[in-house]
Amino acid sequence: MLAMTVAMSASAEEAGGLTWSAPPEWAAQPTRPMRAATYKVPAAKGDAEDAELAVFYFGQGQGGAVDANVKRWVAQFQKPDGKPLEDKDAKTKQEKVNGLPVTTVEVKGTYAGGGPMMGPSTPKPNFKLRGAIVEGPEGALFYKLTGPEKTVNGAEKGFRKMVESVKPAPKK
Repeated sequence: MLAMTVAMSASAEEAGGLTWSAPPEWAAQPTRPMRAATYKVPAAKGDAEDAELAVFYFGQGQGGAVDANVKRWVAQFQKPDGKPLEDKDAKTKQEKVNGLPVTTVEVKGTYAGGGPMMGPSTPKPNFKLRGAIVEGPEGALFYKLTGPEKTVNGAEKGFRKMVESVKPAPKK
């Protein structure tokens, strides 16, 4: 039983030929469909709910183009007046981390969600998304942190360290 538990926790931080290390204060959650891992990020003082970091891996050549995913993530947010955000409302950046192409995105507003299975049932004002798309040799990994703006801002250093920890998995 212990070996199975250790194997399960180890596999939660590896997908698509890449490994990463999540901050220890982020609680790994049970497996969910379409996700390589899910973490609960504790709410900042004054926030009513926790944030969530979802890690998606769809397979080599799957999951769509980086730009299309960034646009989809931005489209999950609205301005306070209910109007859609535009690309210019998001901060994006391309860089290399451990030799891998990484695109980061940051967007805030009213979170309307990602469809019936992926988002809140009611819009959530003052939310933020911090995402990273890491292009690995076996396909992209999508890291999507969403939650109350203050909580996501408080998790920024942990998120950055996690993205910087992504590297090719050791050959087995």
